Amino acid sequence: MCALVGAAGALLQPLATKALVDRMASGGTITGILIGLTVLVVMGTAVEAFGAYVLERTAESVVLAARRTVVGRLLRLRIAEFERIPPGDLMSRVTSDTTLLRAVSTQAVVSAATGAVAFVAAIVMMAFLDAVLLGVTLGVVVLVGGAVALVMPRIARATERSQRAVGEISVALERAFGAFRTVKASGAEGRETARVEAAARRAWRHGVKSAKWEAAAGSADELAVQLAFLAVLAVGGARVASGEIPVSTLIAFLLYLFYLMEPVSRLVDAASSYQEGSAAISRIAAVERLATEPVIGRQDTPPRQEAAVPGPASVRFEDVSFRYRPGLPYVHHQVSFDVPGTGTTAFVGPSGAGKSTVFALIERFHEVTGGRVLVDGKDVQDWSLAELRSAIGYVEQDAPVLAGTLRENLVFAAPGATDDDIRDALARTKLDALVERLPHGLDTPVGHRGSKLSGGERQRVAIARALLRRPRLLLLDEATSQLDAVNELALRDVLTEVARETTVLVVAHRLSTVTGADRIVVMDAGRVHAIGTHEELVDEDPLYAQLAATQLLTPAR
Repeated sequence: MCALVGAAGALLQPLATKALVDRMASGGTITGILIGLTVLVVMGTAVEAFGAYVLERTAESVVLAARRTVVGRLLRLRIAEFERIPPGDLMSRVTSDTTLLRAVSTQAVVSAATGAVAFVAAIVMMAFLDAVLLGVTLGVVVLVGGAVALVMPRIARATERSQRAVGEISVALERAFGAFRTVKASGAEGRETARVEAAARRAWRHGVKSAKWEAAAGSADELAVQLAFLAVLAVGGARVASGEIPVSTLIAFLLYLFYLMEPVSRLVDAASSYQEGSAAISRIAAVERLATEPVIGRQDTPPRQEAAVPGPASVRFEDVSFRYRPGLPYVHHQVSFDVPGTGTTAFVGPSGAGKSTVFALIERFHEVTGGRVLVDGKDVQDWSLAELRSAIGYVEQDAPVLAGTLRENLVFAAPGATDDDIRDALARTKLDALVERLPHGLDTPVGHRGSKLSGGERQRVAIARALLRRPRLLLLDEATSQLDAVNELALRDVLTEVARETTVLVVAHRLSTVTGADRIVVMDAGRVHAIGTHEELVDEDPLYAQLAATQLLTPAR
Protein backbone atom coordinates (compact mmCIF):
# COMPACT_ATOMS: atom_id res chain seq x y z
CA MET A 1 0.00 0.00 0.00
CA CYS A 2 2.81 2.42 0.89
CA ALA A 3 4.54 1.65 -2.40
CA LEU A 4 1.33 2.34 -4.30
CA VAL A 5 0.84 5.67 -2.50
CA GLY A 6 4.42 6.61 -3.34
CA ALA A 7 3.87 5.60 -6.95
CA ALA A 8 0.69 7.68 -7.11
CA GLY A 9 2.62 10.72 -5.91
CA ALA A 10 5.28 10.15 -8.56
CA LEU A 11 2.61 9.80 -11.25
CA LEU A 12 1.27 13.25 -10.48
CA GLN A 13 4.65 14.93 -10.89
CA PRO A 14 4.74 14.91 -14.74
CA LEU A 15 1.23 16.42 -14.84
CA ALA A 16 2.33 19.07 -12.37
CA THR A 17 5.37 19.73 -14.57
CA LYS A 18 3.12 20.12 -17.63
CA ALA A 19 0.97 22.61 -15.72
CA LEU A 20 4.15 24.45 -14.67
CA VAL A 21 5.34 24.75 -18.29
CA ASP A 22 1.91 25.91 -19.46
CA ARG A 23 1.74 28.47 -16.62
CA MET A 24 5.18 29.80 -17.53
CA ALA A 25 4.17 30.06 -21.18
CA SER A 26 1.09 32.08 -20.24
CA GLY A 27 3.03 34.35 -17.88
CA GLY A 28 1.21 33.19 -14.72
CA THR A 29 2.71 32.67 -11.25
CA ILE A 30 4.31 29.28 -10.57
CA THR A 31 4.82 29.49 -6.80
CA GLY A 32 1.84 27.32 -5.91
CA ILE A 33 2.80 24.65 -8.44
CA LEU A 34 6.42 24.55 -7.14
CA ILE A 35 5.19 24.15 -3.56
CA GLY A 36 2.85 21.37 -4.69
CA LEU A 37 5.68 19.60 -6.53
CA THR A 38 7.92 19.83 -3.43
CA VAL A 39 5.20 18.41 -1.20
CA LEU A 40 4.63 15.54 -3.66
CA VAL A 41 8.34 14.69 -3.75
CA VAL A 42 8.80 14.77 0.05
CA MET A 43 5.61 12.85 0.82
CA GLY A 44 6.31 10.26 -1.87
CA THR A 45 9.84 9.68 -0.57
CA ALA A 46 8.69 9.38 3.07
CA VAL A 47 5.89 6.96 2.23
CA GLU A 48 8.16 4.78 0.08
CA ALA A 49 10.83 4.69 2.83
CA PHE A 50 8.25 3.52 5.38
CA GLY A 51 6.97 0.98 2.88
CA ALA A 52 10.51 -0.35 2.36
CA TYR A 53 10.87 -0.89 6.11
CA VAL A 54 7.55 -2.72 6.34
CA LEU A 55 8.56 -4.87 3.37
CA GLU A 56 11.90 -5.86 4.91
CA ARG A 57 10.24 -6.64 8.23
CA THR A 58 7.68 -8.81 6.47
CA ALA A 59 10.46 -10.57 4.54
CA GLU A 60 12.29 -11.44 7.74
CA SER A 61 9.05 -12.72 9.27
CA VAL A 62 8.48 -14.95 6.25
CA VAL A 63 12.01 -16.37 6.57
CA LEU A 64 11.50 -16.97 10.31
CA ALA A 65 8.22 -18.81 9.69
CA ALA A 66 9.79 -20.91 6.92
CA ARG A 67 12.77 -21.85 9.10
CA ARG A 68 10.53 -22.82 12.00
CA THR A 69 8.44 -25.01 9.71
CA VAL A 70 11.43 -26.65 8.03
CA VAL A 71 13.32 -27.24 11.29
CA GLY A 72 10.22 -28.68 12.95
CA ARG A 73 9.79 -31.09 10.06
CA LEU A 74 13.47 -32.05 9.81
CA LEU A 75 13.62 -32.96 13.50
CA ARG A 76 10.60 -35.22 13.00
CA LEU A 77 12.07 -37.06 10.02
CA ARG A 78 11.92 -40.80 10.13
CA ILE A 79 15.32 -42.34 10.72
CA ALA A 80 15.23 -43.97 7.27
CA GLU A 81 14.84 -40.56 5.61
CA PHE A 82 17.52 -38.98 7.78
CA GLU A 83 19.99 -41.72 6.95
CA ARG A 84 19.28 -41.32 3.22
CA ILE A 85 20.06 -37.58 2.97
CA PRO A 86 23.36 -36.06 4.15
CA PRO A 87 22.83 -33.79 7.20
CA GLY A 88 24.79 -30.98 5.55
CA ASP A 89 22.30 -30.85 2.70
CA LEU A 90 19.40 -30.74 5.16
CA MET A 91 21.06 -27.87 7.02
CA SER A 92 21.42 -25.87 3.80
CA ARG A 93 17.63 -26.04 3.35
CA VAL A 94 17.27 -24.18 6.65
CA THR A 95 19.99 -21.58 5.96
CA SER A 96 20.74 -20.62 2.37
CA ASP A 97 17.47 -21.83 0.81
CA THR A 98 15.24 -19.94 3.23
CA THR A 99 17.37 -16.82 2.69
CA LEU A 100 16.59 -16.96 -1.02
CA LEU A 101 12.94 -17.54 -0.17
CA ARG A 102 12.62 -14.05 1.27
CA ALA A 103 13.19 -12.54 -2.18
CA VAL A 104 10.36 -14.38 -3.90
CA SER A 105 7.93 -14.38 -0.98
CA THR A 106 7.92 -10.64 -0.32
CA GLN A 107 10.14 -8.51 -2.51
CA ALA A 108 9.17 -10.25 -5.73
CA VAL A 109 5.47 -10.24 -4.90
CA VAL A 110 5.37 -6.61 -3.78
CA SER A 111 7.62 -5.44 -6.60
CA ALA A 112 5.48 -7.27 -9.13
CA ALA A 113 2.25 -5.85 -7.70
CA THR A 114 3.41 -2.25 -7.35
CA GLY A 115 5.35 -2.40 -10.60
CA ALA A 116 2.34 -3.70 -12.50
CA VAL A 117 -0.02 -1.10 -11.00
CA ALA A 118 2.44 1.73 -11.60
CA PHE A 119 3.11 0.49 -15.15
CA VAL A 120 -0.59 0.37 -16.01
CA ALA A 121 -1.22 3.77 -14.39
CA ALA A 122 1.67 5.31 -16.33
CA ILE A 123 0.38 3.79 -19.58
CA VAL A 124 -3.06 5.26 -18.90
CA MET A 125 -1.61 8.70 -18.26
CA MET A 126 0.57 8.46 -21.37
CA ALA A 127 -2.47 7.41 -23.43
CA PHE A 128 -4.27 10.46 -22.08
CA LEU A 129 -1.41 12.65 -23.28
CA ASP A 130 -0.86 11.14 -26.76
CA ALA A 131 -1.88 7.74 -28.16
CA VAL A 132 0.63 7.83 -31.02
CA LEU A 133 3.63 8.27 -28.75
CA LEU A 134 2.23 5.54 -26.50
CA GLY A 135 2.15 3.14 -29.43
CA VAL A 136 5.79 3.88 -30.20
CA THR A 137 6.72 3.27 -26.54
CA LEU A 138 4.85 -0.01 -26.23
CA GLY A 139 6.35 -1.31 -29.47
CA VAL A 140 9.87 -0.91 -28.09
CA VAL A 141 8.97 -2.30 -24.63
CA VAL A 142 7.30 -5.41 -26.04
CA LEU A 143 10.26 -6.09 -28.31
CA VAL A 144 12.79 -5.93 -25.48
CA GLY A 145 10.43 -7.72 -23.06
CA GLY A 146 10.25 -10.72 -25.37
CA ALA A 147 14.01 -11.08 -25.23
CA VAL A 148 13.95 -10.86 -21.42
CA ALA A 149 11.34 -13.65 -21.23
CA LEU A 150 13.79 -15.99 -22.96
CA VAL A 151 16.44 -15.26 -20.32
CA MET A 152 14.35 -15.98 -17.17
CA PRO A 153 14.39 -19.82 -17.32
CA ARG A 154 18.18 -19.72 -17.58
CA ILE A 155 18.33 -17.79 -14.30
CA ALA A 156 16.16 -20.43 -12.60
CA ARG A 157 18.31 -23.35 -13.80
CA ALA A 158 21.58 -21.67 -12.85
CA THR A 159 20.28 -20.72 -9.39
CA GLU A 160 18.98 -24.21 -8.66
CA ARG A 161 22.35 -25.74 -9.58
CA SER A 162 24.13 -23.13 -7.49
CA GLN A 163 21.95 -23.92 -4.45
CA ARG A 164 22.56 -27.62 -4.94
CA ALA A 165 26.29 -26.94 -4.93
CA VAL A 166 25.93 -24.85 -1.74
CA GLY A 167 24.30 -27.90 -0.17
CA GLU A 168 27.29 -29.97 -1.30
CA ILE A 169 29.59 -27.51 0.50
CA SER A 170 27.65 -28.09 3.73
CA VAL A 171 27.84 -31.85 3.20
CA ALA A 172 31.60 -31.74 2.65
CA LEU A 173 32.18 -29.55 5.71
CA GLU A 174 29.93 -31.70 7.89
CA ARG A 175 31.89 -34.76 6.75
CA ALA A 176 35.24 -33.16 7.66
CA PHE A 177 34.13 -31.64 10.97
CA GLY A 178 32.42 -34.88 11.99
CA ALA A 179 35.79 -36.68 11.92
CA PHE A 180 38.12 -33.74 12.50
CA ARG A 181 40.80 -35.63 14.43
CA THR A 182 40.79 -38.44 11.88
CA VAL A 183 41.22 -35.88 9.09
CA LYS A 184 44.26 -34.39 10.83
CA ALA A 185 45.73 -37.74 11.86
CA SER A 186 45.42 -38.96 8.26
CA GLY A 187 47.05 -35.86 6.82
CA ALA A 188 43.89 -35.38 4.77
CA GLU A 189 43.42 -31.63 5.26
CA GLY A 190 44.47 -30.92 1.68
CA ARG A 191 42.18 -33.56 0.19
CA GLU A 192 39.19 -32.45 2.24
CA THR A 193 39.91 -28.81 1.39
CA ALA A 194 39.96 -29.76 -2.28
CA ARG A 195 36.60 -31.51 -1.86
CA VAL A 196 35.04 -28.38 -0.34
CA GLU A 197 36.70 -26.14 -2.91
CA ALA A 198 35.32 -28.27 -5.75
CA ALA A 199 31.78 -27.77 -4.44
CA ALA A 200 32.45 -24.07 -3.85
CA ARG A 201 33.75 -23.72 -7.42
CA ARG A 202 30.60 -25.38 -8.77
CA ALA A 203 28.48 -22.96 -6.73
CA TRP A 204 30.59 -20.06 -8.04
CA ARG A 205 30.32 -21.22 -11.64
CA HIS A 206 26.54 -21.53 -11.55
CA GLY A 207 26.26 -18.31 -9.53
CA VAL A 208 28.24 -16.46 -12.20
CA LYS A 209 25.92 -17.86 -14.88
CA SER A 210 22.92 -16.67 -12.93
CA ALA A 211 24.53 -13.25 -12.43
CA LYS A 212 25.26 -13.02 -16.16
CA TRP A 213 21.65 -13.61 -17.13
CA GLU A 214 20.42 -11.35 -14.34
CA ALA A 215 22.68 -8.57 -15.60
CA ALA A 216 21.30 -9.05 -19.09
CA ALA A 217 17.73 -8.93 -17.82
CA GLY A 218 18.46 -6.00 -15.51
CA SER A 219 19.98 -3.86 -18.25
CA ALA A 220 17.12 -4.68 -20.62
CA ASP A 221 14.71 -2.33 -18.86
CA GLU A 222 17.12 0.58 -19.21
CA LEU A 223 17.70 -0.34 -22.84
CA ALA A 224 13.95 -0.43 -23.47
CA VAL A 225 13.42 3.03 -21.94
CA GLN A 226 16.43 4.52 -23.74
CA LEU A 227 15.31 3.15 -27.09
CA ALA A 228 11.75 4.31 -26.41
CA PHE A 229 13.10 7.75 -25.45
CA LEU A 230 14.93 8.08 -28.77
CA ALA A 231 11.90 6.89 -30.72
CA VAL A 232 9.50 9.19 -28.81
CA LEU A 233 11.89 12.10 -29.15
CA ALA A 234 12.02 11.62 -32.91
CA VAL A 235 8.29 11.07 -33.42
CA GLY A 236 7.27 13.57 -30.75
CA GLY A 237 9.62 16.25 -32.08
CA ALA A 238 8.03 15.89 -35.49
CA ARG A 239 4.52 16.15 -33.98
CA VAL A 240 5.51 19.27 -32.02
CA ALA A 241 7.02 20.81 -35.16
CA SER A 242 3.80 20.10 -37.10
CA GLY A 243 1.70 21.59 -34.33
CA GLU A 244 -0.16 18.35 -33.53
CA ILE A 245 0.86 18.50 -29.84
CA PRO A 246 2.26 21.30 -27.64
CA VAL A 247 5.81 21.08 -26.34
CA SER A 248 4.50 20.71 -22.75
CA THR A 249 2.80 17.44 -23.76
CA LEU A 250 6.06 16.11 -25.16
CA ILE A 251 7.92 17.08 -21.96
CA ALA A 252 5.29 15.46 -19.76
CA PHE A 253 5.31 12.33 -21.93
CA LEU A 254 9.09 12.09 -21.72
CA LEU A 255 8.88 12.43 -17.93
CA TYR A 256 6.37 9.58 -17.83
CA LEU A 257 8.68 7.62 -20.05
CA PHE A 258 11.55 7.99 -17.62
CA TYR A 259 9.15 7.28 -14.76
CA LEU A 260 8.27 4.08 -16.59
CA MET A 261 11.83 2.87 -16.04
CA GLU A 262 11.17 2.14 -12.34
CA PRO A 263 8.03 -0.04 -12.70
CA VAL A 264 9.59 -1.88 -15.64
CA SER A 265 12.72 -2.42 -13.57
CA ARG A 266 10.58 -3.69 -10.68
CA LEU A 267 8.80 -6.14 -12.95
CA VAL A 268 12.12 -7.43 -14.32
CA ASP A 269 13.60 -7.68 -10.82
CA ALA A 270 10.48 -9.47 -9.60
CA ALA A 271 10.75 -11.98 -12.44
CA SER A 272 14.46 -12.52 -11.70
CA SER A 273 13.82 -12.90 -7.97
CA TYR A 274 11.05 -15.35 -8.67
CA GLN A 275 13.35 -17.47 -10.81
CA GLU A 276 15.94 -17.45 -8.02
CA GLY A 277 13.39 -18.13 -5.32
CA SER A 278 11.70 -20.91 -7.26
CA ALA A 279 14.88 -22.98 -6.91
CA ALA A 280 14.82 -22.49 -3.14
CA ILE A 281 11.08 -23.18 -3.00
CA SER A 282 11.53 -26.48 -4.84
CA ARG A 283 14.24 -27.59 -2.36
CA ILE A 284 12.15 -26.53 0.65
CA ALA A 285 9.07 -28.21 -0.84
CA ALA A 286 11.12 -31.40 -1.15
CA VAL A 287 11.42 -31.40 2.66
CA GLU A 288 7.63 -31.41 2.89
CA ARG A 289 7.57 -34.64 0.91
CA LEU A 290 9.94 -36.47 3.28
CA ALA A 291 8.37 -39.03 5.59
CA THR A 292 8.09 -37.84 9.18
CA GLU A 293 7.00 -39.28 12.48
CA PRO A 294 3.73 -38.00 13.95
CA VAL A 295 3.90 -34.98 16.20
CA ILE A 296 4.40 -36.29 19.72
CA GLY A 297 4.02 -33.09 21.68
CA ARG A 298 6.57 -31.02 23.53
CA GLN A 299 9.65 -33.17 23.99
CA ASP A 300 11.13 -30.83 26.57
CA THR A 301 8.51 -32.00 29.09
CA PRO A 302 8.27 -35.79 28.77
CA PRO A 303 5.95 -37.53 31.23
CA ARG A 304 7.56 -38.55 34.48
CA GLN A 305 7.80 -42.29 34.88
CA GLU A 306 5.99 -42.23 38.23
CA ALA A 307 2.83 -41.32 36.31
CA ALA A 308 3.34 -44.10 33.75
CA VAL A 309 2.60 -47.81 34.18
CA PRO A 310 4.82 -48.85 37.14
CA GLY A 311 7.36 -51.64 37.05
CA PRO A 312 9.64 -53.08 34.40
CA ALA A 313 8.43 -53.58 30.83
CA SER A 314 8.31 -56.89 29.01
CA VAL A 315 9.46 -57.28 25.39
CA ARG A 316 8.41 -59.87 22.87
CA PHE A 317 9.41 -60.38 19.22
CA GLU A 318 7.01 -62.54 17.21
CA ASP A 319 8.37 -63.77 13.84
CA VAL A 320 9.85 -60.35 13.08
CA SER A 321 11.24 -59.76 9.61
CA PHE A 322 12.88 -56.50 8.65
CA ARG A 323 14.74 -54.84 5.81
CA TYR A 324 15.56 -51.17 5.43
CA ARG A 325 14.05 -50.70 1.98
CA PRO A 326 12.41 -52.86 -0.70
CA GLY A 327 15.10 -54.51 -2.79
CA LEU A 328 17.62 -54.67 0.07
CA PRO A 329 18.38 -57.96 1.86
CA TYR A 330 16.56 -58.79 5.07
CA VAL A 331 18.29 -57.91 8.33
CA HIS A 332 15.93 -60.04 10.42
CA HIS A 333 14.39 -63.37 9.43
CA GLN A 334 11.46 -64.48 11.63
CA VAL A 335 13.16 -63.34 14.83
CA SER A 336 11.31 -64.48 17.95
CA PHE A 337 12.23 -64.19 21.64
CA ASP A 338 10.54 -63.28 24.89
CA VAL A 339 11.97 -61.01 27.61
CA PRO A 340 9.95 -60.91 30.86
CA GLY A 341 10.09 -57.94 33.17
CA THR A 342 13.24 -57.24 35.26
CA GLY A 343 16.62 -58.85 34.80
CA THR A 344 19.26 -58.41 32.12
CA THR A 345 19.08 -59.88 28.66
CA ALA A 346 22.23 -59.79 26.53
CA PHE A 347 22.33 -60.00 22.73
CA VAL A 348 25.50 -61.47 21.24
CA GLY A 349 26.59 -62.65 17.84
CA PRO A 350 28.92 -61.87 14.95
CA SER A 351 29.00 -58.41 13.44
CA GLY A 352 25.99 -57.84 11.20
CA ALA A 353 23.83 -60.39 13.01
CA GLY A 354 21.07 -57.79 13.59
CA LYS A 355 21.59 -57.11 17.29
CA SER A 356 21.41 -53.30 17.21
CA THR A 357 18.43 -53.51 14.87
CA VAL A 358 16.48 -55.10 17.73
CA PHE A 359 16.76 -51.83 19.64
CA ALA A 360 15.85 -49.73 16.57
CA LEU A 361 12.64 -51.72 16.14
CA ILE A 362 11.72 -51.43 19.84
CA GLU A 363 12.19 -47.65 19.70
CA ARG A 364 10.25 -47.56 16.38
CA PHE A 365 13.12 -45.85 14.62
CA HIS A 366 12.11 -48.29 11.90
CA GLU A 367 8.89 -50.23 11.39
CA VAL A 368 8.94 -54.02 11.07
CA THR A 369 8.50 -55.52 7.62
CA GLY A 370 6.69 -58.53 9.03
CA GLY A 371 5.71 -59.95 12.41
CA ARG A 372 5.19 -57.95 15.61
CA VAL A 373 7.21 -56.25 18.34
CA LEU A 374 5.34 -56.08 21.64
CA VAL A 375 6.12 -54.08 24.77
CA ASP A 376 4.00 -55.02 27.78
CA GLY A 377 2.05 -57.32 25.46
CA LYS A 378 1.03 -54.40 23.22
CA ASP A 379 2.21 -53.95 19.64
CA VAL A 380 4.59 -50.97 19.55
CA GLN A 381 2.65 -49.65 16.54
CA ASP A 382 -0.36 -49.27 18.85
CA TRP A 383 1.64 -47.18 21.33
CA SER A 384 1.90 -43.44 20.91
CA LEU A 385 5.52 -42.52 20.25
CA ALA A 386 5.58 -40.18 23.26
CA GLU A 387 4.33 -42.89 25.62
CA LEU A 388 6.59 -45.59 24.19
CA ARG A 389 9.80 -43.59 24.19
CA SER A 390 9.17 -42.03 27.60
CA ALA A 391 9.28 -45.57 29.03
CA ILE A 392 12.67 -46.33 27.44
CA GLY A 393 16.20 -45.28 28.28
CA TYR A 394 18.50 -45.69 25.28
CA VAL A 395 22.29 -45.51 25.07
CA GLU A 396 23.57 -45.56 21.50
CA GLN A 397 26.64 -47.36 20.30
CA ASP A 398 28.59 -44.11 19.87
CA ALA A 399 27.25 -42.64 23.15
CA PRO A 400 26.83 -39.15 21.63
CA VAL A 401 27.34 -36.11 23.84
CA LEU A 402 25.88 -32.82 22.64
CA ALA A 403 27.60 -29.46 22.59
CA GLY A 404 26.75 -27.60 25.78
CA THR A 405 27.40 -28.06 29.47
CA LEU A 406 27.64 -31.33 31.33
CA ARG A 407 24.41 -30.51 33.18
CA GLU A 408 22.54 -29.92 29.90
CA ASN A 409 23.68 -33.31 28.66
CA LEU A 410 22.68 -35.13 31.83
CA VAL A 411 19.14 -33.71 31.94
CA PHE A 412 18.63 -33.84 28.18
CA ALA A 413 16.16 -36.74 28.43
CA ALA A 414 14.80 -35.71 31.84
CA PRO A 415 14.50 -31.90 32.09
CA GLY A 416 12.65 -32.21 35.39
CA ALA A 417 15.47 -34.03 37.18
CA THR A 418 16.37 -32.54 40.56
CA ASP A 419 19.86 -31.86 41.90
CA ASP A 420 19.51 -34.92 44.12
CA ASP A 421 18.62 -37.04 41.08
CA ILE A 422 21.70 -35.74 39.28
CA ARG A 423 24.01 -36.37 42.21
CA ASP A 424 22.69 -39.93 42.52
CA ALA A 425 23.23 -40.61 38.80
CA LEU A 426 26.74 -39.14 38.95
CA ALA A 427 27.66 -41.34 41.91
CA ARG A 428 26.26 -44.46 40.28
CA THR A 429 28.22 -43.91 37.06
CA LYS A 430 31.41 -42.79 38.85
CA LEU A 431 31.24 -39.30 37.31
CA ASP A 432 31.32 -37.39 40.61
CA ALA A 433 35.12 -37.31 40.60
CA LEU A 434 35.06 -35.87 37.06
CA VAL A 435 32.65 -33.12 38.12
CA GLU A 436 34.96 -32.13 40.98
CA ARG A 437 37.87 -31.76 38.54
CA LEU A 438 35.97 -29.61 36.04
CA PRO A 439 36.55 -25.84 36.44
CA HIS A 440 32.84 -24.99 36.58
CA GLY A 441 31.49 -28.33 37.76
CA LEU A 442 28.25 -29.36 36.05
CA ASP A 443 28.14 -26.05 34.17
CA THR A 444 31.41 -26.72 32.33
CA PRO A 445 31.05 -26.88 28.51
CA VAL A 446 31.99 -30.31 27.18
CA GLY A 447 32.88 -29.18 23.65
CA HIS A 448 31.55 -30.15 20.24
CA ARG A 449 30.29 -33.73 20.49
CA GLY A 450 31.86 -33.97 23.93
CA SER A 451 35.38 -33.45 22.59
CA LYS A 452 36.64 -32.38 26.03
CA LEU A 453 35.68 -35.75 27.52
CA SER A 454 37.33 -39.12 27.05
CA GLY A 455 35.54 -41.96 25.30
CA GLY A 456 34.81 -43.68 28.60
CA GLU A 457 33.54 -40.45 30.16
CA ARG A 458 31.21 -39.89 27.21
CA GLN A 459 29.81 -43.40 27.67
CA ARG A 460 29.25 -42.82 31.37
CA VAL A 461 27.52 -39.50 30.65
CA ALA A 462 25.22 -41.26 28.19
CA ILE A 463 24.41 -43.98 30.74
CA ALA A 464 23.78 -41.40 33.49
CA ARG A 465 21.49 -39.52 31.10
CA ALA A 466 19.50 -42.72 30.47
CA LEU A 467 19.29 -43.55 34.19
CA LEU A 468 17.99 -40.06 35.01
CA ARG A 469 15.03 -40.83 32.76
CA ARG A 470 14.02 -43.58 35.24
CA PRO A 471 13.09 -45.93 32.40
CA ARG A 472 11.04 -49.08 32.62
CA LEU A 473 13.14 -50.49 29.78
CA LEU A 474 16.87 -49.73 29.44
CA LEU A 475 18.58 -50.39 26.08
CA LEU A 476 22.39 -50.41 26.13
CA ASP A 477 24.10 -50.79 22.76
CA GLU A 478 27.81 -51.46 23.40
CA ALA A 479 27.49 -49.02 26.27
CA THR A 480 30.66 -50.13 28.12
CA SER A 481 33.04 -50.78 25.23
CA GLN A 482 35.34 -47.85 26.11
CA LEU A 483 35.37 -48.27 29.89
CA ASP A 484 38.38 -49.54 31.73
CA ALA A 485 38.07 -52.66 33.88
CA VAL A 486 37.54 -50.74 37.15
CA ASN A 487 34.77 -48.50 35.82
CA GLU A 488 33.16 -51.37 33.92
CA LEU A 489 33.02 -53.47 37.06
CA ALA A 490 31.48 -50.60 39.04
CA LEU A 491 28.96 -49.90 36.29
CA ARG A 492 28.11 -53.59 35.99
CA ASP A 493 27.17 -53.54 39.67
CA VAL A 494 24.96 -50.50 39.02
CA LEU A 495 23.22 -52.25 36.11
CA THR A 496 22.68 -55.33 38.28
CA GLU A 497 20.97 -53.10 40.82
CA VAL A 498 18.96 -51.30 38.13
CA ALA A 499 17.87 -54.64 36.62
CA ARG A 500 15.94 -55.43 39.81
CA GLU A 501 13.40 -52.74 38.96
CA THR A 502 13.99 -52.22 35.22
CA THR A 503 14.19 -54.49 32.21
CA VAL A 504 17.73 -54.18 30.84
CA LEU A 505 18.61 -55.20 27.29
CA VAL A 506 22.26 -54.99 26.34
CA VAL A 507 24.23 -55.60 23.16
CA ALA A 508 27.74 -56.54 24.22
CA HIS A 509 30.96 -58.05 22.96
CA ARG A 510 32.71 -58.25 26.32
CA LEU A 511 32.49 -61.62 27.98
CA SER A 512 32.42 -59.97 31.42
CA THR A 513 29.20 -58.15 30.49
CA VAL A 514 27.54 -61.27 29.11
CA THR A 515 28.31 -63.80 31.83
CA GLY A 516 26.22 -62.00 34.46
CA ALA A 517 23.12 -61.72 32.27
CA ASP A 518 19.95 -63.55 33.28
CA ARG A 519 19.50 -64.70 29.69
CA ILE A 520 21.52 -64.47 26.50
CA VAL A 521 20.07 -64.30 22.98
CA VAL A 522 22.59 -65.53 20.41
CA MET A 523 21.95 -64.08 16.93
CA ASP A 524 23.52 -65.05 13.64
CA ALA A 525 22.71 -63.78 10.12
CA GLY A 526 19.49 -62.12 11.25
CA ARG A 527 18.11 -65.13 13.10
CA VAL A 528 17.90 -66.21 16.74
CA HIS A 529 20.42 -69.02 17.01
CA ALA A 530 20.01 -69.92 20.66
CA ILE A 531 18.73 -68.59 24.00
CA GLY A 532 19.99 -69.50 27.48
CA THR A 533 22.38 -68.59 30.27
CA HIS A 534 26.13 -68.38 29.83
CA GLU A 535 26.73 -71.80 31.37
CA GLU A 536 23.98 -73.45 29.31
CA LEU A 537 25.14 -71.94 26.02
CA VAL A 538 28.81 -72.74 26.55
CA ASP A 539 27.87 -76.40 26.96
CA GLU A 540 25.10 -76.63 24.35
CA ASP A 541 25.71 -74.08 21.58
CA PRO A 542 28.89 -74.35 19.46
CA LEU A 543 28.52 -70.82 18.02
CA TYR A 544 28.32 -69.22 21.45
CA ALA A 545 31.18 -71.37 22.73
CA GLN A 546 33.28 -70.20 19.80
CA LEU A 547 32.33 -66.54 20.41
CA ALA A 548 33.16 -66.85 24.07
CA ALA A 549 36.55 -68.32 23.25
CA THR A 550 37.52 -65.68 20.67
CA GLN A 551 38.05 -61.95 20.57
CA LEU A 552 34.42 -61.35 19.52
CA LEU A 553 33.67 -61.61 23.23
CA THR A 554 36.67 -60.05 24.91
CA PRO A 555 37.18 -60.68 28.64
CA ALA A 556 37.69 -57.57 30.73
CA ARG A 557 41.31 -56.88 31.46
